[in-house]
Amino acid sequence: MTSPDGITWTSRTAASNNDWWSVTYGNGLFVAVSNNGAPNQVMTSPDGINWTSRTSVANNVKTSVTYGNGLFVAVSWSGANPRIETSPDGINWTGRTAAAGNLWRSVTYGNGLFVAVAEAVVVGVAAANRIMTSPDGITWTLRTAAANNSWVSVTYGNGLFVAVSWAEKGNITNRVMTSPDGITWTSRTAAADNYWSSVTYGNNLFVAMSTADTGTITNRVMTSPDGINWASRTAAADDSWSSVTYANGLFVAVSGNGQVMTSGVFRLTTDTPDAATAKAKADADAQAAASAKAQQDRDTALALGTLAVAIGSVESGLTTLTLAATRKTATSKSAIKNTKPVKKVVKKK
Repeated sequence: MTSPDGITWTSRTAASNNDWWSVTYGNGLFVAVSNNGAPNQVMTSPDGINWTSRTSVANNVKTSVTYGNGLFVAVSWSGANPRIETSPDGINWTGRTAAAGNLWRSVTYGNGLFVAVAEAVVVGVAAANRIMTSPDGITWTLRTAAANNSWVSVTYGNGLFVAVSWAEKGNITNRVMTSPDGITWTSRTAAADNYWSSVTYGNNLFVAMSTADTGTITNRVMTSPDGINWASRTAAADDSWSSVTYANGLFVAVSGNGQVMTSGVFRLTTDTPDAATAKAKADADAQAAASAKAQQDRDTALALGTLAVAIGSVESGLTTLTLAATRKTATSKSAIKNTKPVKKVVKKK
């Protein structure tokens, strides 16, 4: 399904009836990967509407795909090596050898580095191989995770890699880990004792979602401005939120039950799309009215000031005119007073 605004959604036909797990965008192309349907476990689209099947290299459970440095990189949760596949165009794929045969769940790109994280389903698998990194998507190196958790999602933003995980019940102190370089990782305390399933970055904020297996509607979401200090947020619905992303000023989250929730500033709301649109329009209208009123007040004040100046000018002019008239009157009286009477001369006959 696609949406131009994250609110109104339209169903689209996939290239095949697979279980599509992950989608990314790069170099003018959408690329999605699935966990079944070999050999067509990849599909591509230039517009998100019309999709074409592509042939993958291995029949693995593909779980995540990303784009960076001119390359699409996909990782797999299970299956034989290669558990990594790369493509420069999303169409032609090449198998790559993973640093370990782990349950790779998520891959991202940032700061010139691909970073992938893995689950810990196999008992005894140490934290030393839960992360692998690569500068080119081809050669991979194992890294030590901050804790022996099932790391299921990783993102990059504001100079920091952030990963979230599932962990044992009651332990919230290490469900998040961060790294400035993708190599050295530090445990962080989550906002709640939830199974965190996805994390993204946008608008100067890290946002993570959790499933319905743990927690409540009031803490199913958590946010952080720095990836270190996290706060619980209320979800729009009490659902199992599986993935979240950010684009064009909007966070969009999806659930396993077909629900979607969006947030512009991540103040999640239970408003329906129509109600949310109406509210946004009402807010915009109110702001426009306030701006118009403020401009009207400024115009009125300017007009009154101009009028006051004009009145002052008129009063000054009248004063000047009065003084001039007074002087003229005084001058006239003086002239009359100093004028000698004219004697009438009568001639004698």
